[in-house]
Amino acid sequence: MRRGAARSRVIGAGGTGPGLDDTIRPITTNAGAGRTGLSDPSPNLVHVTRDDDGPGAEPAVRRPPALSPSRASDFRRCPLMYRFRAIDRLPEPPGRAQVRGTLVHAVLEQLYGLPAAERTPEVAHALLGPAWDGLLAVEPDLVAALFDGTDDPELALWLDSASALLDTYFTLEDPRTVVPSAVEEPVEVVLDSASLPAGLPLRGFVDRLDRIDGGGIRVVDYKTGSSPGEFYELGALFQLKFYALAVLATRGVVPAELRLLYLADGQMLRYSPDADELGRFTRLLEAIWAAVLLAGESGDFRPNPGRACRNCAFTELCPAWDGTPPPYPGWPSITLEEPVEQAGA
Repeated sequence: MRRGAARSRVIGAGGTGPGLDDTIRPITTNAGAGRTGLSDPSPNLVHVTRDDDGPGAEPAVRRPPALSPSRASDFRRCPLMYRFRAIDRLPEPPGRAQVRGTLVHAVLEQLYGLPAAERTPEVAHALLGPAWDGLLAVEPDLVAALFDGTDDPELALWLDSASALLDTYFTLEDPRTVVPSAVEEPVEVVLDSASLPAGLPLRGFVDRLDRIDGGGIRVVDYKTGSSPGEFYELGALFQLKFYALAVLATRGVVPAELRLLYLADGQMLRYSPDADELGRFTRLLEAIWAAVLLAGESGDFRPNPGRACRNCAFTELCPAWDGTPPPYPGWPSITLEEPVEQAGA
């Protein structure tokens, strides 16, 4: 397979990207209440959404809502979509690109569990088949949900495309030289906040934490899509800042570097944060979470129709598309069995 040329860009502090500025803007369309809807073609596929519980996933102990990069983005894009995913937890059918991302992440996780000398392209490709079998063991109907059976020629092409993403990964990094300190690291922390009495809850998964020269930490996140254009680059910076803040809160150190690796086009985005900048970013997250809590208390999660509606799974339940949302179930009040780490306490 042809390997693309690896490219690297350093992104500066800048702002927070389109739709992620420091102002929480009100949206004026009202959401109603009514019938339920949507079926779950794959209720057991809980690996697909990785940075929080995921839509449709029902863990043994239901965790209260928290901000993750994608949930924050959901709320800024469309509060009603946030409600459907984070509160109603309505199931969404898996897509091929989404499941392929899960598959590639699983391979890279297993790759970094091996001794450094064994982290080669050949070994990565050998892990692909077993990783796919592992996903099918969790969700046996996944092939039927995505393809016309195991003989569908598109299934083989899809697996080849996952293999190509692994090829591109090796143009961006040599995993034999990486010293990982954690792989698929769950992060869950509540930050002290002067404006939020219960604190600012953050939740996420960091693909990889590396130890680098001088004792610093590098945060690496894999993306199986293409890199954003320059206009949307600051949206990627939002996610990087989120991870930097989470690492600072849980490990007490500002990461020396953060990397986003885009495997579809061989692009790497790099960012080096500082504590003052992360303090400003914390205030932005506090404003977002305050708006979420306000909507959660009233149940007024309003739709924000736009271009993103074309890819939304909930249009049949959306008032902006003549749909009727299910009755608001109320803000979750279930607490954790184990206390969440309290930063700053």
